Amino acid sequence: MSHPKPYTQMTKHDFPANWPEPHKAKTPEPSRPTTSEVIELAWCDDTSFDSIEAQTGLSEKEVIALMRREMKPKSFKMWRKRVTGRAAKHAAKMQT
Repeated sequence: MSHPKPYTQMTKHDFPANWPEPHKAKTPEPSRPTTSEVIELAWCDDTSFDSIEAQTGLSEKEVIALMRREMKPKSFKMWRKRVTGRAAKHAAKMQT
């Protein structure tokens, strides 16, 4: 009586002809960040608009428009006051 091969030594030819092919794992498509993720990046003091653009594809003007659209007016004004002129939000200002 022959002993079966260990699984690690089995080849494609050791399986029956009607055995299903193994599924190849699909690499998920990179998804666009959610609105809440963009807002979180915008509120973070250490994340510049250039970094947000690199991660999301949204320009500074688009981030500002999104923040204006999604936030309450008072929250938006508080955020704008906080980031206006802040060197950490502008990579070019941080380098000089």
